[in-house]
Amino acid sequence: MAQQTAQPAAETAQEQPAPGTTEEGTTELGAPEEPAVGGLDTVARAARTPDVAQPWRELGLKEDEYARIRDILGRRPSSSELAMYSVMWSEHCSYKSSKVHLRQFGTKTTEAMREHLMVGIGENAGVVDVGDGWAVTFKVESHNHPSFVEPYQGAATGVGGIVRDILAMGARPVAVMDQLRFGAIDHPDTERVVHGVVAGVGGYGNCLGLPNVGGEVVFDAVYQGNPLVNALAVGVLRHEDLHLANATGAGNKVVLFGARTGGDGIGGVSVLASETFDATGPAKRPSVQVGDPFAEKVLIECCLELFRAGVVEGIQDLGGAGLSCATSELASAGDGGMHVELDAVLLRDPSLSPEEILMSESQERMMAVVRPEHLDAFMDVVRRWDVETSVLGEVTDTGRLVVTWRGEVVVDVPPRTVAHEGPVYERPYARPSWQDALQADTAAGLARPRTGEELRASLLRLVASPNLADKGWVTDQYDRYVLGNTALATPDDAGVVRVDEESGLGVAISTDANGRYGYLDPYAGAQLALAEAYRNVATVGARPLAVTDCLNFGSPEEPDVMWQLERAVTGLADACQTLGVPVTGGNVSLYNSTAGTPIHPTPVVGVLGVLDDVARRTPSGWREPGQALYLLGTTRTELDGSAWAQVEHGHLGGLPPAVDLEAERLLADVMVSASRDGLVDAAHDLSEGGLAQALVEGCLRYGVGARVWLDELCERDEVDAAAALFSESTARVVVAVPRSEEVRFTDVCAARRQPALRVGVVDEPGEAAALDVQGLFTLPLGELRAAHTATLREAFGARP
Repeated sequence: MAQQTAQPAAETAQEQPAPGTTEEGTTELGAPEEPAVGGLDTVARAARTPDVAQPWRELGLKEDEYARIRDILGRRPSSSELAMYSVMWSEHCSYKSSKVHLRQFGTKTTEAMREHLMVGIGENAGVVDVGDGWAVTFKVESHNHPSFVEPYQGAATGVGGIVRDILAMGARPVAVMDQLRFGAIDHPDTERVVHGVVAGVGGYGNCLGLPNVGGEVVFDAVYQGNPLVNALAVGVLRHEDLHLANATGAGNKVVLFGARTGGDGIGGVSVLASETFDATGPAKRPSVQVGDPFAEKVLIECCLELFRAGVVEGIQDLGGAGLSCATSELASAGDGGMHVELDAVLLRDPSLSPEEILMSESQERMMAVVRPEHLDAFMDVVRRWDVETSVLGEVTDTGRLVVTWRGEVVVDVPPRTVAHEGPVYERPYARPSWQDALQADTAAGLARPRTGEELRASLLRLVASPNLADKGWVTDQYDRYVLGNTALATPDDAGVVRVDEESGLGVAISTDANGRYGYLDPYAGAQLALAEAYRNVATVGARPLAVTDCLNFGSPEEPDVMWQLERAVTGLADACQTLGVPVTGGNVSLYNSTAGTPIHPTPVVGVLGVLDDVARRTPSGWREPGQALYLLGTTRTELDGSAWAQVEHGHLGGLPPAVDLEAERLLADVMVSASRDGLVDAAHDLSEGGLAQALVEGCLRYGVGARVWLDELCERDEVDAAAALFSESTARVVVAVPRSEEVRFTDVCAARRQPALRVGVVDEPGEAAALDVQGLFTLPLGELRAAHTATLREAFGARP
């Protein structure tokens, strides 16, 4: 039976001794030095005792920010108000260092780009019209710092949080993806983080019954103390089912439902992600949230039934900043007033103080706004799903967020000042003094393989390197086909999920990033991440439609890092405008630094595309002997920042491959048309590892060989064999064309002036299958597969 009201606690925080004091003589969460009766710091007491010292610094606030809170309130904050402002004004929640740059995503979005955009930046997730009355919502977010402190729960709750963002839009979650970056594969601590994160991502997603359809796994020493765990979720809804996060209608009830509130994740990601890992700095290590995927699965079904019943006016998930976020954002986005009785919150730990309840980031919780006449129907649904529920208060027309604890007012604030009018910094930024020397150190002087035997050996080393090796050790721990609507998944270029079973309407999603490119040139690096995701979506046959991003950078207090962030945001906004795909939302993750050393700038970009019929999607591997292999696009000698330079020479310098967005747009149009008209049976984009990696993966996908020749390519594009194989020039795809369609395909390319060159033919499958680069070398697929699949297994052992 669902709980409708709070259970009386045998003991409360106000009846217990202070949980600990700071050097200033205040409690950890801000109780006053001279406690009032019962130890409760009320708003009235705050007004009477202006000089009580408070631990604003320990809670992550700056001196001027604390002063600003006092100015807003006209007094010192109560300890509960201080807790609320501290988490909501944290970098993770307020975007105070990035907001001035993120505005470009709005100002550079044209009316044409908004054609399919139903909900954009500012809500829980963006929503895109995909046709026939269907809409898709998708978003990517970070859970980086928690995943280093406690890898399993950090990653698991990252998946849970992004799924609830999708759910809050009124959508049924249908798929997840993940972008994972770890330290060096041979570092002693990497195994701990990898095992925990992969198990957390897989365990939570598998228990929810959501397919994991793609992503990336990267190893680089720069992420040793700061792994990146970025999770993406996709949801499907009918247009009429869209819900927004606002609290409107005075007298409407505010209802908290889902898991009980506990002490796990107090301050959680909101504080943890707003500080670098530095042993010399203040220790802010709040407990990482603990997830329960089975509770979330029930919560998902319960929410969807509530939506169908039409008994929810507004809804918000509880993630970063917990109740502080949900109450202030709902009130701020609505009529501006709300009254909440905090002691009505159902608790797992009855000793929690009001401050701790407001800061807790316990998982699997949602907050809804419900009309009084719908409350009984709402309660009937949550009872049926056995979801614990409590009515906390109601929407008001006062323009104030008022929170009481046992009849005493502990919070009385203008909600916009908490949720939307926090500090905005125009932090100084400047091009780093070392950037010129870095870019001048090109790969031009690096020794390249010349002979067939040298090229063969280089190719084998590349396909076995950690970042190009088969990621089956990771992805085989994820269920990719649960629900039965997955049309493509890892290792194909993009994940494809069917939306409508009758028409076959579906979407393709790809996420990409390259921190090495971002380090060499953050403006171009962000555009290259977008270009690859855009190309991947088009390669499977989908029309690119919208973008989400997760911007991972070091400390914004460093001018070098802020320059990288500004350049990356500007580059991404400019490229989205050129390609005509809007940014629908996303996440910024800053302070990814350890002991003063930041990660490479790593903007993760997700692109969503639409397929009219998923039956026409294009896989990444070829299967039919005799089909012609064509290389679309132009190859240049672009080895700076490449996998070849990293693996063969440990080199990082120069400039990343040139960005050609018009070439990307043309290539995408050709690929979407070719897929729709049945002109290609397989397609694989060229990115890290170049043509060589694409050929290897195309052969290994279904165990079918290929004969390839490079002479015409080298002559046409004026490159040597090493550049032909390992260059990472952009806007390129390898396609397998049926013999019956070869003339039509080449005519389409010629008509659109798409560079296309026949470079090979699909060979026979079987034990003798090989990748034969004619005149240079032959590699049996058995030898290639052994090299490609052994690396992660040898590093991390057998799969659990």
